[in-house]
Amino acid sequence: MKHLLTLADLSIEEINAILDDAQGFCDGTLKCDLSGRIAANLFFESSTRTQYSFNVAQEKLNVRVVSFNVATSSMNKKESFYDTVKLFDAIGCDFLVIRSPEVEYYKQLLGHVNAAILNAGDGTGNHPTQSLLDLLTIRQEFGKFEGLKCCICGDIAHSRVAHTNFEVMRRLGMEVVTSGPDMFMEEGMNFEPFETALATSDIVMMLRVQHERHDGSVQFDKDEYHKNFGLTAENVAKMKEHAIIMHPAPFNRGVEIADEVVECDKARIFKQMSNGVFVRMAVLKRAVED
Repeated sequence: MKHLLTLADLSIEEINAILDDAQGFCDGTLKCDLSGRIAANLFFESSTRTQYSFNVAQEKLNVRVVSFNVATSSMNKKESFYDTVKLFDAIGCDFLVIRSPEVEYYKQLLGHVNAAILNAGDGTGNHPTQSLLDLLTIRQEFGKFEGLKCCICGDIAHSRVAHTNFEVMRRLGMEVVTSGPDMFMEEGMNFEPFETALATSDIVMMLRVQHERHDGSVQFDKDEYHKNFGLTAENVAKMKEHAIIMHPAPFNRGVEIADEVVECDKARIFKQMSNGVFVRMAVLKRAVED
């Protein structure tokens, strides 16, 4: 069984192979039947898109899903994260799809579980399947990665999406810049003023403010944020003609993105969500391959 922990663990060839399989599922030209396999989707942190697109991907591949609800689990009786995950491995699950607020939670599990660990997000660390669906969407739009420029704008410091995409996109030959308020920027992540990035990027990827990862010390006015860093219709008009808008979602309308922009002609946000199913099908297929 093959884990998927970070994209940094994979070669460019392996990443492209996953994207090829995902495109095959998208086109209906690739078939895969994982009947008899069992998945445990263990979300220790809130999720809608990732959790349910994994569910749909598993249904399409005939994978049975064991239900889990952390709120009604024995973690309420002080059972540890490790022991909870070990249970699902012990009872014979083949896939452990895990999201945790702890960065690199998987390190404590490696060598102690037989099932494939599929990282569905580890704190502010990595979100490999989100990045893969982003890459699939970009490849569908442009047919390449080399030479494209992507601006990631928003709460960079607390975003696992930003961290994962920044690393893998640069390896694929893309120019990646980040933008947003100073308090959300991170050293070494190629800051560029929003106006400049907006006008020169092929992909503008907006991020929400990660309130749940702040310690309470971060204060900001959402109207001021929207004025300075929000993707408004006026700002969309400044983008390149061929440029596209992306967002990992959930999005906060009227904060980082205006309501009228979410489904405008340049927006590919719901296409990203559709691609999430095909990418997660490809990841499940990869996990069982020799």
